[in-house]
Amino acid sequence: MIHEELQQTEKLAIQVGCKLQQLEQENQSLKEDLFSLRTKLEDKERSLEDFKNQIKIAKLVNSIPVEDMESAELREKINNYIKEIDNIIAYLSE
Repeated sequence: MIHEELQQTEKLAIQVGCKLQQLEQENQSLKEDLFSLRTKLEDKERSLEDFKNQIKIAKLVNSIPVEDMESAELREKINNYIKEIDNIIAYLSE
C-alpha cells in the first residue's frame, strides 16, 4: 500500500518535472519573441521619426520663397542631402 502510494507520488513528481521543463522552454521562447518584437518596434519608431523629419524638411523647403529655377535646384540639393542622411542612418543602424 505504501509502496503503491510512493510509486504514484514518484510518477506525479516526474510529470511535474516534465511540465516544469516544458513551461521553462515555452517561457524562454516567449522571452525571445518579446525581445524580437521590441526590437522591431524600436526600428519602426525610428523609421517613423525619420519620416516625420523628412516631412518637416520638405514643408520647410516648400515654404522658402525663391525663384522657380533656384527653387528646383535647391529642392534637388536638399532631397539629395536627405537621401544621403537616410543612407548614413541606415548604415549606422546596422
